[in-house]
Amino acid sequence: MMLIRSVRDAAFAPFGRVLDAPASLTAPILSALAATPLPEATDYVACEPTIQGLPEAGELALALFGGIPAQFGWCNGHNTKLNCLEYHRSSEFNLGCEDFVLLLAKQDDIVGGRLDTSCVEAFRVPAGTLVEVFATTLHYAPCHVDASTGFHVLVALPDGTNGPKPEHVPDAGDSDLLWASNKWLLAHEESAEAASGAVRALTGPNIDIAADLA
Repeated sequence: MMLIRSVRDAAFAPFGRVLDAPASLTAPILSALAATPLPEATDYVACEPTIQGLPEAGELALALFGGIPAQFGWCNGHNTKLNCLEYHRSSEFNLGCEDFVLLLAKQDDIVGGRLDTSCVEAFRVPAGTLVEVFATTLHYAPCHVDASTGFHVLVALPDGTNGPKPEHVPDAGDSDLLWASNKWLLAHEESAEAASGAVRALTGPNIDIAADLA
């Protein structure tokens, strides 16, 4: 069984934080987010024009990123599995139309280039709650709470994140895990990403919280 805590629990503090944001900024974003597609599995769009073009998105980007260019996209669908973990050299911000669950670990849990999935913890994010996921936090696709509604989750990141991987990357540091621009990926052997060549850096069971949501 996987213990699913709230992001308002003190246990979330090493992974991220809940941010206060006025409804005057978040409500138009949530409205546009709710109109984006809801696939049977999961899909990700790095920059959604209907959200990016909102004046409120521009204002929120200033508050979240302090003036550097930012992109407002989404990750939507249905999911209960871990499959992979990723990290960026920057925080990620999430905001959902529905409750959703984040499966998280810490970058310092990586030992010898590998991470045991027993280090992963689960946190439920209430609908309409803006959360920051720290740069040192490993994360990936959200999980739904209710299969009938799935999830629509805003993904706000520095502009260019998750874009094409640079053609030339020096063999230094953790470059072997670089999967896309500003995206370092640890894949479980059962994942589609591993089958596509991502480093099989997650050991232990591929976590599935379906039974924990029943």
